[in-house]
Amino acid sequence: MKRAARALWRFVLRWQNPLVGAALLALVLVGLRLYPHAPLSAAQAGSSTALFGADGSLLRLTLSPDDKYRQWLPLEQMPPALVEAVLLHEDAWFRWHPGFNPLSLARGAWISYVRGGHRQGGSTLTMQLARLMYRLNTRSPAGKAEQVLRAVWLELRYSKDDILEAYLNYAPYGRNVEGVAAASLVYFGKRAQDLSLPEALALAVIPQDPTRRLREAGADSDDQLNRGLRAARERLYARWRARHPNDALNDALMRLPLQLRTPAQLPFAAPHAMEQVLREARAERSESPRIDTTIDAGLQRTVERQVRETLQREQRRGISNAAALLVDTRDMSVKALVGSADYTDAAIAGQVNGTAAKRSPGSTLKPFIYALGMDQGVLHPRTVLRDVPSSFGPFTPENYDGRFLGPVTATDALIRSRNIPAVWVASQLAEPNLYTFLKRAGISRLAGERHYGLALVLGGGEVTMQELATLYAMLANHGVLKPLRLRADTPQSEGVRLLSDEASFMTLDMLRQNPRPDEATTATPARLPIYWKTGTSWGFRDAWTAGMFGPYVLVVWMGNFDGAGNPALIGVETAAPLFFRIADAILARDRNLAEPAWTIPSRLRKVEICLASGDLPNAWCPRRGTTWFIPGVSPIRVSTVHRPVTIDLRTGKTACPPFDPATTRTEVYEYWPSDLARVFAQAGIPRRQPPADADCGIAAGAAPQITSPLRGASYTVRARRDAGSEEARVAFSVTVDAGVREVYWFVDDDYIGAAKPGESLFWQPLAAGTHSARAVDDHGRSDTRELRVIAVD
Repeated sequence: MKRAARALWRFVLRWQNPLVGAALLALVLVGLRLYPHAPLSAAQAGSSTALFGADGSLLRLTLSPDDKYRQWLPLEQMPPALVEAVLLHEDAWFRWHPGFNPLSLARGAWISYVRGGHRQGGSTLTMQLARLMYRLNTRSPAGKAEQVLRAVWLELRYSKDDILEAYLNYAPYGRNVEGVAAASLVYFGKRAQDLSLPEALALAVIPQDPTRRLREAGADSDDQLNRGLRAARERLYARWRARHPNDALNDALMRLPLQLRTPAQLPFAAPHAMEQVLREARAERSESPRIDTTIDAGLQRTVERQVRETLQREQRRGISNAAALLVDTRDMSVKALVGSADYTDAAIAGQVNGTAAKRSPGSTLKPFIYALGMDQGVLHPRTVLRDVPSSFGPFTPENYDGRFLGPVTATDALIRSRNIPAVWVASQLAEPNLYTFLKRAGISRLAGERHYGLALVLGGGEVTMQELATLYAMLANHGVLKPLRLRADTPQSEGVRLLSDEASFMTLDMLRQNPRPDEATTATPARLPIYWKTGTSWGFRDAWTAGMFGPYVLVVWMGNFDGAGNPALIGVETAAPLFFRIADAILARDRNLAEPAWTIPSRLRKVEICLASGDLPNAWCPRRGTTWFIPGVSPIRVSTVHRPVTIDLRTGKTACPPFDPATTRTEVYEYWPSDLARVFAQAGIPRRQPPADADCGIAAGAAPQITSPLRGASYTVRARRDAGSEEARVAFSVTVDAGVREVYWFVDDDYIGAAKPGESLFWQPLAAGTHSARAVDDHGRSDTRELRVIAVD
């Protein structure tokens, strides 16, 4: 034992310095590897962003900040066949050398400098990475020496996998394409993970001589590879088969033509949608090399084709631009977004995203007026409204066609887009009114409420197509408002309820009854119901149609981005045909498309009504129907339009009780208010007038309803104007029962005059202040309205 110990001690003393040196060297090497250092990806000057559609197809690949196509792909996500092929072709000894291969360097120096052959570098993958990262000139011996030293330095600090990953991401692939990930997208239109073996082998040989191997193929070529690239790939495949003798199935694949695209052929799909995604990602600092969007490439092409073909037909009428937006209401994902007719056409400002531009929506907001009215008990779908000349304070709306229909159901008023009934419903809303509703719905950049007044109902405000789509999708989502989603990784929102399930259901049921326009009908009707509404802005600047079919909400717009008007820009005549062409094309494309299962809200009931009035039928109502009704919310009253009248056969007037059957008879008359009776007469369909009332001391029928002054309105008069000026007068008007012959007006209990039914009386205020106006009919029934007068200089 002592002899062995002495021998060991002598050995230690003899080799002390080398052992200490080796230990120190090992510590230095371990320290170099473990010392924190930046990843190899940090040296790249930014990355491209690849945007993919819902089906995984590439929609766009952006340039990096230095105008390169590049993306960093981790080694574990690269296809093993590509990694193996690169090592087999470029550096078979990569796993064992220290960063350089002495034999390869010697062979390269012998051929380049002694034999005078084609210059060969003998570089390893690590040396090539050093040249790419540090931009070395390796054509001289000094440059080659620096390359070797840099390669050894990389090997000391990084693992083999780190270096291999970096090389595959830095490798040149011709033109301005760098790295395997970008090359796969550019040349084959697919992710590197999805490459086939022939495609992987082609990419493996390109970096060795990218300029010559990416030249265009000759005319006699059987595929899109030029002769040099094809030969290099065949040589590599021969070595691959020698290593994989059982891989004979790929022989047939290698004989197939290979489609090799160029950067100019990169897809540029849904440009407005992609720019919006990129802009929002930069604003939120959530931009990444890969972004998955919700755009469906097939639906996008379908919508674009219909927009293009429609505008080709409409050019003769001076219509040159359109936009369309398709949203899946099930998850609020945007499936197609066409921001303009042609992104590349500067003449129509094609790069402007029309779906994000503020525009007057025309009548497309009317469904929400009626939905709010049904939620607040103002009406139900078959409430009879008055489409008659009306003034709402200083606001006197008119219908598009300049005509009035008289009594019209709420459903007909909506689908026929009558302005007077819609404004009246809006004037009856409490909380929320339309303005508050739009603010809660997130409609941006609205002015103050007083700026719009009731004109907001008819498109006085401005919305974007995207905002309008969320409103219509809210109806499909049972009254719950949810934001749109353009990115697949955006979480679905729970949303906020703005309408009841019942009001949403009834509004959609009303829109379903809107018939298709004649010019958009097809031989085969749509197999799914379509809920839709049109809109036309003032000055014929914007033509709209918005609606829903199946699971989709579709909004289309036609017009000019410069706001120029065109009489042809009418919603039902211009936008509706485009809307239905898109809907029909989508339904034809997907025969399995189905409508979401609708369930009738539990609170809804069907009730019987008198069709003439929309109220509960009395005993004399001849025609009856049914309507949806929310118990405890919807208005409920008995109809008074049809009334029995006992006529004195001797005088022709109403008989006074007691009635003598020998001298009286009973008939049923329609008692229409004076404003509706006047519309009937103007339309050439006057109603049979009830007989004059006898003086029986009984006042039956409806009380007067003051229509002007408007409830809650203030009237401004000029204090220094001439007292007889018309600008200093306030118009008084009232709707009365059919049996009324005269109306008497009072202000603050002072009698100011009388007027016939349908006539207005003008009153000149003598002083500012709050006054009480009262109308009394000749049956003693009355209505009172408060008005405020403001005097200004």
